[in-house]
Amino acid sequence: MEHKIKSIRPFIGAKDYGLSRQFYTDLGFTEIVLSSKMSYFKSGAFGFYLQDAYVKDWVDNTMVFMEVEDLDKQLEKIKALSQKYKGVRLSEIVYNDWGNEFFLHDPSGILWHIGEFLG
Repeated sequence: MEHKIKSIRPFIGAKDYGLSRQFYTDLGFTEIVLSSKMSYFKSGAFGFYLQDAYVKDWVDNTMVFMEVEDLDKQLEKIKALSQKYKGVRLSEIVYNDWGNEFFLHDPSGILWHIGEFLG
């Protein structure tokens, strides 16, 4: 079956909705407010929904992979931002046989894999 997919948009939660909204704006996403409890954050044709909802087990087990073109440049940009927000954790680049990535935990604990594929 062939899908004619136009987008895939995950829903993620936020422990402190206002803080998370500011974090993702600072990360470079454009916010589109949908309601008092949900916004869509986009960059180009890609994005995700941020909800004013927090279920610890859900948030603690949420991971998002974001593919970028210049991993080193992205890491340098995010390093400065990670110091601004309490609880945000950032790793160095991990080199794998399929490609490279680093890890970013947002203020709520959502784990972002930010990477680029080889070849």
